[in-house]
This record gives sequence, C-alpha cells and structure tokens, in this order.
Amino acid sequence: MTKVQIKVNDNGSFRVTGDVELIDGAGNVFEPKPAFSLCRCGLSAKMPYCDASHKGKFESVVRVEQPAE
Repeated sequence: MTKVQIKVNDNGSFRVTGDVELIDGAGNVFEPKPAFSLCRCGLSAKMPYCDASHKGKFESVVRVEQPAE
C-alpha cells in the first residue's frame, strides 16, 4: 500500500495522492484514482472534485503552527 498524502494548496484544493478510497455520505465509493484534487471552496461544479472555480474567488493559506520554544 502506498503512503497517502494530502496537500493543502494555497488558495485552492486539497491534493490527494496514494492508495485512498473516497466514499460519499451514503457509503457509495467514487471511481478510484491514483491522484485527485478535492474542492474546499464549495464552488466546484464537479463536487467533491476541484474544477478550479476557486481561482480569484477563494483565499486560504494554511500553515502548520510551530511549537513555541
């Protein structure tokens, strides 16, 4: 099994790579893909996948908080 990685893209999607199963709220499995981007702005016409509708309309930059020394 390959390691799963989820990257939070600045002002954009969640990029998912690795051996992962994507399931909807009713338990239905989406067609497997080796890599895909998930929408996090809510504007995509291809939910839950990103279709780049966020460009210029969504801002979010997430960083890991570094522990205080």
